[in-house]
Amino acid sequence: MREIVSETEYDARPIGVFDSGFGGASLLRNALKELPTERFIYYGDNANAPYGDKTEEEILFLAQNAAEFLLHKGVKALVVACNTATSAAIKALRQRLDVPVVSVEPAIKPACEREGDGKVLMLATVATTKLARYRALQARMPDPGRVINVGCSGLVERIEAGVTGDGAFDDILAEKLGGFEGMKVDSIVLGCTHFVFIAPAIRRWALDHFKGECRLVDGNAATARQLGRVLKREGIEARGVPEEPRVRFFTSGDANACRPIFDMLMEIPIYE
Repeated sequence: MREIVSETEYDARPIGVFDSGFGGASLLRNALKELPTERFIYYGDNANAPYGDKTEEEILFLAQNAAEFLLHKGVKALVVACNTATSAAIKALRQRLDVPVVSVEPAIKPACEREGDGKVLMLATVATTKLARYRALQARMPDPGRVINVGCSGLVERIEAGVTGDGAFDDILAEKLGGFEGMKVDSIVLGCTHFVFIAPAIRRWALDHFKGECRLVDGNAATARQLGRVLKREGIEARGVPEEPRVRFFTSGDANACRPIFDMLMEIPIYE
C-alpha cells in the first residue's frame, strides 16, 4: 500500500525518469514543457548502455535496479523512458512498485492509423523488436504486415558518445535501411528515445532514399501527456512555482564525462 502523507508533502516530491543512457532525456524535455510545475530526477544507466543487445532477463534486472535507485530518492512517480526497458520490464515494475509507473512505447499505433498505402518502418533496438510485449502491440495493429521492424544497432552507441551531427549516421542508416531503397514509406517510428536526438538526420536520409512522406513519429509527447493525466488521477500534481533545479541528473557511469553530454542533448530543439 502507498504511504499516506499530506497532499503538500507528497506533491512536492520529484518524478523519477530513467533510461539505459541518455535517450530518456528526449522524453524529459517534453515532460518539462508539458508539466511546468514539476521537478524531475533523471537516472541514466550509462555504464550498461545500450540495453538493446542484452537478454530480457538482464534488461529486467537493470530496470529494477534503476527503479530502486529512484525510489530511494523519494520520487512520487516513475517514468520508464526506454522502449526496450518497457518491453522487458514494465509489467514487473508495476506489480512491484507502490508508485505510479508510466512508460514510453514505440508509437506504431498513430503511425498505422494514418491513412496511406506505404509501409511503416519501426526503427528500434534489436531487443525491442524481438520482445513479446512489442510483438503483441504490433499484432493489434489494423494491418500488422504494414509495419517493418528494423533493429538499428550502432546508433545508440554513437549518441551515447555525444555524436548527433546530421551526416554522422549515414553509414549505419545505409547498412540497416539500404535494402528498402525506393520503397514507399508513409511513416518512420522512432522506437528508441535515443533516436529522437538524430531525427533530422534520419528524415534527410529517408527522403533521399525512399518514396512517400516518411513522416517521423515518436511516443515522447504522448507519454508526457499521459504522465500529466496519471498525476492528476492520483492527486499528486505539484502546484505553484517548482523549486530549482527542476532536473537532477544521476548516472551509473562516469558523471564527469556524462553530465556535459546530458546537458548538450537537453539543449537540442524538440523535433516536430
